[in-house]
Amino acid sequence: MNAYSSVVMVAVCLAVIGCSNQDAVPKIDVQQKEQPDAEEIQPPSAHSLPQTTSYRRPEPAQPLPANEAENEKVMLDIPMIKQNPELRFGCEVTSLAMVLQHAGIKTDKMKLAREMPTDPDPMQKSASGDITRWGNPHHGFVGDITGQRAGFAIYARPLEKLMRRYLPNRTVNLTDQPFDRLVSQIQDGKPVIVWTTNEYKLPDRWESWKHGNQQITAPLDLHAVVLVGYDKEHVYLNDPLTGKKAQKTAKHTFIQSWKALGHQALSYR
Repeated sequence: MNAYSSVVMVAVCLAVIGCSNQDAVPKIDVQQKEQPDAEEIQPPSAHSLPQTTSYRRPEPAQPLPANEAENEKVMLDIPMIKQNPELRFGCEVTSLAMVLQHAGIKTDKMKLAREMPTDPDPMQKSASGDITRWGNPHHGFVGDITGQRAGFAIYARPLEKLMRRYLPNRTVNLTDQPFDRLVSQIQDGKPVIVWTTNEYKLPDRWESWKHGNQQITAPLDLHAVVLVGYDKEHVYLNDPLTGKKAQKTAKHTFIQSWKALGHQALSYR
């Protein structure tokens, strides 16, 4: 089996991974998808994915001098909240719950899951089991966040709307900002919700479906975590899926994955 066929088989069997544990996804017997035309499924560029249109850009923080920043290590103590077992696909709202609690807001992941924007467009499949139509994560959460049915994700722009309910004058959308701007947030004691992949590496499982007249192309191994620290070679993440607090991972590969997911990030003042 070639590499392309392996990727497609995974995408079909998942119904969708999103930020869930791959091993928990039930296997579905379906026919193998035929090779698509070259123009049918193309991974988007880093900037085409989030499709952000408007948000308040923060004033850039003053970075540390180069000789100090190079050797700097900053670590925030952010509460660890697990998305499972209640929210199999709820990495984004669970990450938001961590950030809001750190900001002094009394809320929890289940309340946020009930309040988040959703795209109710139901999943449709072809006779062979391929996803043909579904929702748009730029509009709201796609699918079932609990995992009782197929679920996927929500992107930064609609999640920002929910965050602003709790921090109306303090929410900051850092999408399309350079990574140094996220580092400045950590220096200021503010954690950052970031979109990456399950292994914090470049996405390798893309799927495509229709939403109205739009073509939605997205990575099935998408994930959201909370950036809580950094040093010269690493970043530290609170991962709601693994339940690991201040998970250490290579900075270079993480930044690559974050860029591939469209430089999406949310924080607060």
